[in-house]
Amino acid sequence: MSQHPAGGGTTGSLPRAALILGAFTGDRRLNLSQIVAVTGLPRSSVHRALEQLVALRWVHREGMDYQLGMRMIELGAVAAQQNSLRRAALPSLHWLHRQTGCIVHLGVLDGPEVVYLEKVGGELMPAVRSHVGGRLPARSSTIGAALLAVGGGSAGGAPDLDRVRELRVSYGREKCLSGFSCVAVPIGPVDRTESASALSVFGPVAVIHDTQVVLSAQTAAARIWRRMTAPASRRTA
Repeated sequence: MSQHPAGGGTTGSLPRAALILGAFTGDRRLNLSQIVAVTGLPRSSVHRALEQLVALRWVHREGMDYQLGMRMIELGAVAAQQNSLRRAALPSLHWLHRQTGCIVHLGVLDGPEVVYLEKVGGELMPAVRSHVGGRLPARSSTIGAALLAVGGGSAGGAPDLDRVRELRVSYGREKCLSGFSCVAVPIGPVDRTESASALSVFGPVAVIHDTQVVLSAQTAAARIWRRMTAPASRRTA
């Protein structure tokens, strides 16, 4: 989980609310003490802000625990529908999942971190804790290597990234779960001026290192890029 900056110097209700909402990752509920520990904000400020967020339906309280509320879920769904990359990618992500039987992720680079925009097939492996909106360090992740390699000068001076950039594929063997590997490919050309994007396939080692899986992932990435760059009248094709 990404660490939030200490909140001691944070002033204003909106920055405090952003820190508190950012404490909720995955499907875990948090109590007041846990939220205070993650945000670094004073306990009294966190409690007061939480009461306001509950009243707004941004946070839901059950007993002594808190979780994101229905209003945040509604806004998140609207934001996901409005994201043009996710819209362009969804058909190919589902196709890739059907072709491989593996978990498929769509991610973008946000500073030094990867942000997942979509995950397909996660119900098959509850032990894989990645989720939409989740973050992970780009430098230590397979999909992060693909994103850094495609993002212009990011690969300079790093032989591993230079190789990923040349081959347009990144492998990670048993990084987060024994017996499982990941392969990631960038979406679109290198040296893009806009935000870099990539997709990844996560599954058993023997499956991921099959050449056909890599070819399917590259095919899906190419289809996404074509859909993103096609005239609006042809994007539903």
